[in-house]
Amino acid sequence: MSTQSFQNKTAIVTGAGQGIGYEICRQLAARGATVILNDIDKELAETAAAKIREENGHCVALAGDSSNKELIHQLIDLAVKTTGRLDIAIANSGITLFGDFFTYPEESLSKVLNVNIAGTFLLAQAAASQMKKQGTGGSLLFMSSVTGHQAHKDLAAYGMTKAAIEMLAKNLVLEVSPYKINVNTVAPGATQTERTLDDPKYVPIWSRITPMGRPATTTDIANAALFLVSDQARHVTGQSLIIDGGWTVISPAPEEV
Repeated sequence: MSTQSFQNKTAIVTGAGQGIGYEICRQLAARGATVILNDIDKELAETAAAKIREENGHCVALAGDSSNKELIHQLIDLAVKTTGRLDIAIANSGITLFGDFFTYPEESLSKVLNVNIAGTFLLAQAAASQMKKQGTGGSLLFMSSVTGHQAHKDLAAYGMTKAAIEMLAKNLVLEVSPYKINVNTVAPGATQTERTLDDPKYVPIWSRITPMGRPATTTDIANAALFLVSDQARHVTGQSLIIDGGWTVISPAPEEV
């Protein structure tokens, strides 16, 4: 676990009821941050926040659709109401809808674009505005993917959104740097989460095609995320950190092995 201190920091993390988002929240809270945990599933959000509080972390849940502008402003308001400030905003929410490019439904495309791109943009906009008002800086972090760097079959729409998120981070350097706000992305590769662990073939396959011999854990991703939003990374901005055990270097598809 990261050794960075987040005492007196307030963070918002979307899509954090389980998996990578939850582990980021857990680590932030363990290091002293007050965390506003969001998930679209109310029960999942409240259960996750309760588990963090059981570990003596400060965590408040707010369920809702993180691509909804009204919900985003509720998250900002809750952070300010709880501690008087916002220091970190992590756009972790994302949706993956596989599908053949030639027959990909417009409905699926709209969902992927709305959650992955619009949700990230709107959270960044609202959070940066609050940080600008405070005048003490802050950190924005977006959750990208190796599919924003390497083509992956049936993920044209998803990969497009992740590449867009990385370009958003680069562009925002021009917008937010004057206010001492840094902005970066994390691009995970294959990662063991509640969802992937349901597939008994997932770990064996990705262990075989990942140079480091295993898929990532949520802790691997959270460790990197915490660094990028810590005071130790204040001079790191506009960057994307790929965490994939070397997969993008060779990039074999699962069906090729």
